[in-house]
Amino acid sequence: MTDANDDRPLGQADSPQATQANSQTDTQTGSEQGQEAKPAKRSRGRRGGRGRRRKDKPDAQSNAPVDGQPAGQSAGQSAGLAGGAEAQAIDLAYGVGSDAAHAESPEHAASQGDAEPASGTEAQEPKSKGRSRSRGKRSGKSKGQAGQTVQADAETDVVSEYCEDEGEEAAAPGKADCKKKRKKMFIGVLPGELVEVVLTEDGAVQEYYVEMMHQAKTKGNIYKGYIHNIDSALQAAFINYGAERNGFLQIDEVHPEYYQGSYPLKKGARFPLMQKVLRSGQEVLVQVVKEPTGKKGAFVSSYLSLPGRYFVYTLGRDQQGVSRKIEDEKERERLKGVIDQISPPEGVGLIVRTAGIGRAKTELLRDYKYLHRLWGDIRKKVQTEKAPALVYKEMELSVRAARDYLTPDVSEVWVDDPDTAEQIREYVALAFPKSPNMVKVHTEHERTLWERFGLTKQVEQIYSREVTLPSGGRLVFDHTEALTSVDINSGKIGGEQSFAKMALKTNTEAAQEIARQLRLRDIGGQIIIDYIEMKDGKHLREVEKTMRQALKSDRARTDVSGISPFGLMELVRQRLGSSAISVSTEPCPCCGGTGIRRNLEWQALQAMKTIHRLLRRPHCQSVLQVPVGQELAIYMLNNKRELLTEMGARVDCRVEIVVDPKLP
Repeated sequence: MTDANDDRPLGQADSPQATQANSQTDTQTGSEQGQEAKPAKRSRGRRGGRGRRRKDKPDAQSNAPVDGQPAGQSAGQSAGLAGGAEAQAIDLAYGVGSDAAHAESPEHAASQGDAEPASGTEAQEPKSKGRSRSRGKRSGKSKGQAGQTVQADAETDVVSEYCEDEGEEAAAPGKADCKKKRKKMFIGVLPGELVEVVLTEDGAVQEYYVEMMHQAKTKGNIYKGYIHNIDSALQAAFINYGAERNGFLQIDEVHPEYYQGSYPLKKGARFPLMQKVLRSGQEVLVQVVKEPTGKKGAFVSSYLSLPGRYFVYTLGRDQQGVSRKIEDEKERERLKGVIDQISPPEGVGLIVRTAGIGRAKTELLRDYKYLHRLWGDIRKKVQTEKAPALVYKEMELSVRAARDYLTPDVSEVWVDDPDTAEQIREYVALAFPKSPNMVKVHTEHERTLWERFGLTKQVEQIYSREVTLPSGGRLVFDHTEALTSVDINSGKIGGEQSFAKMALKTNTEAAQEIARQLRLRDIGGQIIIDYIEMKDGKHLREVEKTMRQALKSDRARTDVSGISPFGLMELVRQRLGSSAISVSTEPCPCCGGTGIRRNLEWQALQAMKTIHRLLRRPHCQSVLQVPVGQELAIYMLNNKRELLTEMGARVDCRVEIVVDPKLP
């Protein structure tokens, strides 16, 4: 409790200083040799002999590039599962369910949840400085793009890793001592409470997933529920499956096997009226497709799917296919042939995931048998459980990440929990038998796993409203109820000769970074991007191409429009699940989630209006105590002390400002 008449000085906190990192661009210089080219064809002498080669002049083709060996070999290739592995061992490797591939419409099921590896940078083949006729193999190192060093010998890929144990700066992308782009997975575990998964490429965070145990995710779970009520206007049913809020089931997600009786379709209608074919209290088997958000319940479907390592096993659909992300036509035909040989039963569909590329028929067949056996176990449980009940549960994020996100191009998996590392090691031993040392345990207790590999600042930036671009520009993300807007600001960019070049450079960098931030933040729905104005049509097409190329590595489905005459690009992205931001943040108690609040001067004047009113009451007490928040109390005692003293002296009363910790 502080007296307004007390004249003791009160300190105020200093404002933080903002820092900005400036990126440096490397320039390459070269020299031209002014040698005069010789004629393309030389005439033979009269004696029939070949023309003599002049020794006093260099060969005109001496500076031509040599068609030698490739500069490096792509990393991360691994062999398939051992053909003689026991079925029981396979059960240990696979999880139950996946939030990357679940029930969805047949035309999109092939692409859902596939872990498509991001393409690495291709090293430029160095120019030869020797004669074009030399046939000897070159050894040593050759310079590649952006200061990267590439080994000519393919066997040196084993050592081609970006640095570790060098703190946050060592793991930054683009360092000269890093040999080649490599992808790594980091899993941080607080047993029984928290799991975090980070996927990086050359030290740059590309994907980030969080799961807190008290906010258990239900996406991908299968429940036995019953219809609570039917809304004929929405043509949807609300399913009681045991959650706090009922699930939302649309008519197009109802399998015909649940129809009660027959009802003729109206002309032009695809589905019957829900109130005619379903009834309240009817039991249904549903799978959660979208997590509940806010006051909305979960979106559920009666078309079920079970994801495995190489297949997505769908129920109620006979569709057989291959993921759209597998572009090699020969491989697609081979995989389709394997599905035809498996010949799944009626009502069961199989979709090959990208992890099935290059896998032998025995491995694919083993995965199918596991999923078929799993579905049999679920059916048995459905017959014994009483609705509402959970009949199929997702596994935790750490093991699920190993199954869905661990691809051959991931070189290492770092885990800071020994028990979790052992579970992942069992899976890796079956999926990647030639990479037994892929899983590593972080045992240093002086610093965290994020600090060791320089991931702390990158993860914290996910929660920031602003993102700084390498050239100094800024991205500003604002979320509304209907859409997400991304504003691009040029910032302080120097060295550009014209505004058009500056706009192109900033917009190109922004397109690449926006695609990355959409993955990290899992932003879904309508997204509006406000680019810096560009009038050159060639520049517009270049930025659009950059955005589409950057979105190819996104697991979610996206649809991108062109840049409008107003400089706006509209983008629609599928939301895969609950983002790290949504599960770890809450609305600010001061601003109520708006992002702004009344300033301290306004708050102080409102408090003094209340004091003025209370002092004018008849029979006012000799001491008037006014509870306010700590920040407002400091401001009022530093700036309004004299006025408070005068107001109290008029009615012979003393005003005291009391700090209430419950007030903001």
